[in-house]
Amino acid sequence: MPFVKFAAIAVLGLMFIGCGTAGAAPSHSIALHGTPLYADNFEAFPYVNPSAPKGGRLTLGVLGSFENLNPFIVQGVPASGIREFVVESLMARSLDEPFTLYGLLAETIDVADDGKSVTFALNPNVKFSDRLPVTPEDVITSFELLKTKGRPNHRTYFAKVSKAEKIGERSVRFTFEDASDRELPFILGLMPVFAAHATTPQKFETSSMTPLVGSGPYTVSHVDPGRSISFTRDKDYWGRDLPVNRGRFNFDEVRFDYFRDASVMLEAFKSGAIDLRLEDDPGRWADAYDIDAVHDGRIVKAEFDIGLPAGMTALVFNTRRAVFSDPRVRRALMTLFDFEWVNRTLYNGLFKRTTSYFERSYLASTGRPADTRERALLAPFPNAVRPEFLEGTYQFPISDGSGQNRVNQKAAYALLTEAGMVLKGGRLINAKTGKPLAFEILANSNAQEALLLSYARSLEPLGIAVRVRVVDSAQYQERLASFDYDMIQNTWPSSLSPGNEQLFRWSAKTADAKGSYNFAGVKNPAADAMIDAMLAAKTETDFISAVRALDRVLLSGDYVVPLFYTPRQWVAYWARLKHPDKTPLFGYSVDTWWIDGK
Repeated sequence: MPFVKFAAIAVLGLMFIGCGTAGAAPSHSIALHGTPLYADNFEAFPYVNPSAPKGGRLTLGVLGSFENLNPFIVQGVPASGIREFVVESLMARSLDEPFTLYGLLAETIDVADDGKSVTFALNPNVKFSDRLPVTPEDVITSFELLKTKGRPNHRTYFAKVSKAEKIGERSVRFTFEDASDRELPFILGLMPVFAAHATTPQKFETSSMTPLVGSGPYTVSHVDPGRSISFTRDKDYWGRDLPVNRGRFNFDEVRFDYFRDASVMLEAFKSGAIDLRLEDDPGRWADAYDIDAVHDGRIVKAEFDIGLPAGMTALVFNTRRAVFSDPRVRRALMTLFDFEWVNRTLYNGLFKRTTSYFERSYLASTGRPADTRERALLAPFPNAVRPEFLEGTYQFPISDGSGQNRVNQKAAYALLTEAGMVLKGGRLINAKTGKPLAFEILANSNAQEALLLSYARSLEPLGIAVRVRVVDSAQYQERLASFDYDMIQNTWPSSLSPGNEQLFRWSAKTADAKGSYNFAGVKNPAADAMIDAMLAAKTETDFISAVRALDRVLLSGDYVVPLFYTPRQWVAYWARLKHPDKTPLFGYSVDTWWIDGK
């Protein structure tokens, strides 16, 4: 993943009503929650500088490698930047308001009054980078390829669409199986569109170093496979004067350089080979930037506020594996994670403990009892939520931070004994099968080793054998896609408007779908039902209750060892880079930055 953020999921507003301006007539914008903030003729978003100068090159660092220029398929590790700079969607998302979309490729959107279809009318000026027009046929072809050949998230979302058809000369209508998913018109509005004339079904689904032809502000100008990829700004880009684009895409060139080692990438930044990095390690943030370039102002250390929930960063149990099939074993292993000691010794005490899948937001269920709506949703699944999570009284295990986690070791051993484990010859084994409790944690970065090895050592006193294995990014992505691991470290980002992405993470339908983000292998009817309720919610209170109920179900399932989160975004950058004064709710966005020409 690149150490930079280009876009984010929008946040929930004060109101929760159906499709804002939709239904009555075609509109240039649409809001799922509330109404669009900006009029049709607005000049630019408030978090950009419309007068930002164009020019210069931005170089960013990425940990790992790549072997594919199509990010929409499972095969091959994709290069960074294709979706952000080359391929556009029908509509653009505002990053400073509720889930709101404004016209991009599509000039207008029209959701039917019954909620069973949505129609997009293309802007008559839209063109691909090869200067051929974007047509309804391109939109429909993109939809069909994503639905049949794309990643599981697109296949999951678009399976709800029963028909895609051309209407008139410039419009496309999508008809739904039913009106149960109120987010679906927005998902289609964010669908990537690429040139049908430049690909085929066979080409699309095959890993390739030939990029898709898109309509975006940049084109791929240079590729060094696995090492770097460069994008050059299209000075004749068709959409450069649209309100959603003013003040954005200011660099003449954007380059991603790839590194196998995190420490080498950090040194590359310090030397000036990389212009900017998002720091996610508190230890490095506290100690690694004590250099002359920071002291004399050539490098800026900045902390940006972020309005999104922290999401869930965790060690993930692959419940498809027999070693983690018993929830009591998973609960015991979660109990043995010594957050206080790890945070103090590895991270300078700068992390905060994650206790919810929607951490740092009012969508989190922790610390509050379930309301009547939640209890009604959960009633058909009486064993899905443990009482302490239902009542909001659960407290994650706390230690004294000394590294001697004896109280939690005792509690964990009791759970393991209850699960049929016995200590024999210094090893914890299953009394019935004689198999030891042992597993491997798969990682793709040496930067993860300190945390993972620390966790592995904390399990040794109970006779649990853990191996940490670091592999290269290509092997890691392949094993992730095929769920070939015991445990991994992962982050599921969150928003205040969770929706269809939850299916891709927790639905039973995606548990065995190669390339899905259901890394834990969750197959839980209660989770499926809560997601359905969330997608069908028509009021803000119903929506919040459904999300909190989902949170309680996932926490009760002991699918992960929750880790921690950073309170703000830590960004280090060379001072020649400038950014707008206003930061949107999701945090900084580098596509609004520019280079000081002075």
